[in-house]
Amino acid sequence: MSQESRSAVLERTLKTLHIAVDGIRASVIVNIDGLLVASYPPGDDENPHQNPTSSPQVAAMSATLVGLAEKTLGRLAQGNLERLLMEGEEGVMVIFPAGRASLAVLAEKDARLSHILYATKRAAQDVEETLSY
Repeated sequence: MSQESRSAVLERTLKTLHIAVDGIRASVIVNIDGLLVASYPPGDDENPHQNPTSSPQVAAMSATLVGLAEKTLGRLAQGNLERLLMEGEEGVMVIFPAGRASLAVLAEKDARLSHILYATKRAAQDVEETLSY
């Protein structure tokens, strides 16, 4: 699979996630080094506040959170990380490991969390499969 087609598959995976589940504001795929792989909606270099998840800082923070969660679970002998869930006053962020990457989703506070968790887990599996080629 060429790099160009891999990118297209990842972007389509994110777009499908947004279409399938109400309440998702933004999503991002981040590699283990904290570099942005793909985001949806696509970032706007002239207005990075439009989609904050497309910024390199959010990618780096997501990778850092996953790394800390994995170390914490390891120290506490709780097994491998399945997901990381953070709830704030204005919304929810969930991060699923996806092989050599992670899929982070930002959702509205009143969104149906069960739908988001299920769909995001499935999308993370698709991301892992796509990146394994």
